[in-house]
Amino acid sequence: MSQTHNPARWYLIQTKPRQEARAEEHLQRQCFECYRPLKTAEKKRGSRAVAEEELFPGYLFIRMDQTHDNWYPIRSTRGVARIVTFGGLPVPVQDVLIDQIRERLLAPPPKLEFQQGEAVRITAGGFSDVEAIFLTADGDERAIILLNLLQREQKVTLPVSSLARIEARV
Repeated sequence: MSQTHNPARWYLIQTKPRQEARAEEHLQRQCFECYRPLKTAEKKRGSRAVAEEELFPGYLFIRMDQTHDNWYPIRSTRGVARIVTFGGLPVPVQDVLIDQIRERLLAPPPKLEFQQGEAVRITAGGFSDVEAIFLTADGDERAIILLNLLQREQKVTLPVSSLARIEARV
């Protein structure tokens, strides 16, 4: 019978507020492989200046071997609040999920296909299948739409990916 091999897996670390970079730095100093997904975002509305911000604020991923790596120093590492557990045990994050996050962050942002004043249909979330009016882009991945709620027009911000063009009716 072959010996079971327990390779390193990804786990989720909750960091102290706004200390993701500190936690990552100190974990890497302890020779742990970490992954802190960052996205590019505008600093201020209308400004061309960009900054990186956390994709998952308050969290980062750490790659560990559950049987061979020492988990105890992690809890006292600067910036780390805790290892995320379910039922008292750390649950591994699938490698495919980490790969998908990396691919998405490397992919170009979706092209904004809508014109101001154009009718759109919401395709996801609580407003699914509701029609609205496209107002403007809010960054690369979000849009501001005008939605008629309770006989009042409300501005709502949604991901561009949750909007679809309404085909002209014949």
